[in-house]
Parts: sequence; C-alpha cells; structure tokens
Amino acid sequence: MTTIQVDNIVARYGDVLALDRVSLIVDPGKVTGLIGMNGSGKTTLFKAIMGMIRPDEGRVRLDGADPAVARKRGRVGYVPQNEDVDWAFPVSVHDVVMMGRYGHQGFTRRPRPADRAAVAEALERVELTEYADRQIGQLSGGQKKRAFVARGIAQGAQILLLDEPFAGVDKRSEATIVGLLRELAADGRTVLVSTHDLHALPALADEAVLLLRRVLFHGSVEEALQPVNLARAFGLDVLEQEGAA
Repeated sequence: MTTIQVDNIVARYGDVLALDRVSLIVDPGKVTGLIGMNGSGKTTLFKAIMGMIRPDEGRVRLDGADPAVARKRGRVGYVPQNEDVDWAFPVSVHDVVMMGRYGHQGFTRRPRPADRAAVAEALERVELTEYADRQIGQLSGGQKKRAFVARGIAQGAQILLLDEPFAGVDKRSEATIVGLLRELAADGRTVLVSTHDLHALPALADEAVLLLRRVLFHGSVEEALQPVNLARAFGLDVLEQEGAA
C-alpha cells in the first residue's frame, strides 16, 4: 500500500507560480477529493505526483520512492480529462486496458495468459466486458472513464489519480464510478480525485483537500464544504459575501 507524500513543493511555469509550498500526505485505503477552481494547481499537482514534472523546490515521494521510479514500475494509474485524449485513435477498449500491462510484458509487448486474465478481470470489474472490441471513442463519457480506471486496475496500480472523472458523465455512470473507486480504496489503494462536483463529494470521498496554489484545508468532507472554506478555495472574499447578504 502506497502513501503519497508531498513536501513543500513549488512549481512555476515561467513567471507563473502554479504551486506555492504545497505539503500533503494522502494515505491508502480512502478516497481523497481534490477541490479547486480552474488554475488552482490541481493538474500541476497531479503531474508532480506522477513524476511528469519536477518541482522547482521540495519533493514528492510515493511510499518513499521517487515518483518517476514508481510510475515506471506501474505503481501509478491516471484517468485523464476527456480533452487530453485523442478519441479518434484506432484502438479498442481492450487495447486501452492492455496498455496497463505493458510494464509487465518486457520489450516484446506480447500479452501472456496472465496479462489477458488481468485485462479480462479489469473489464468485468468496470462492467465493460461486452464493449471490449469497440473503438474507444465510440463509448459514452462514463464508459470512457471506466475504461481508463480498468487500465489502472489491470496495471496493478496502487495509486489512482483521476482528473475530473465526472465531467460530461451521466448520473448513472457517476454512481458506478463512485462505487468502483470506493471498492478500490477498500482494497487498499490510494485514490486521489479532482472534481468540481461538490454535490457528489460526500458520497465519493472520505476526506477533502482544498487547493488554491497552496493547501488551504485538508480534512473531513463536511468541514471542507463549509461556506467559509469554499469561499477561500474559490477566491471569494467572505466578508464581502456576508455583507452582500
């Protein structure tokens, strides 16, 4: 079981400060919601955790290891936003999930019985077995998200990062994804989910992190959803809001 540990990281894009002294510990066995407005640094934090960028200051460790090493070992699974994927690319749902097994296959990339079994089990778990041969772009929004969750399951990832998994997803698919993530957390995985859907947060998450380039709050969902905390996270002046009321 893998803990995410972020220690005092700073990340810049040129003159733009994306993350300002962010420290955070995310433990396994629970779902943690990452809340913040656009530009708050959520995607940058995900990239730092995955080892896709190196912070200007501070460090990230995944169960004590460098994140780039953990990612190469298949310890980290990522479910991207819809706009980050070329849905016209000619690959099937089965192919997408099989990509999660590449780290187990060596240089030949030839699936073995264990790989096929892992993919079949992952597809069954996300209820996509009957869609295995369908081109990935032909799925609904919720089915696409589930396909990438299946990739992480087949990969054996102990950390799952989901970037806005409920955007463009119907309520039935949302409920399916929420239930699945809670099952995966109960299995001992570490699940970090960024979302704008505050209404779904109590059913989804065990705890919440409010981010606005730095961590404003990390604790219970109930307390995170208090107006004073949400106002800070979304850049509102609480005193002005109270005065207007």
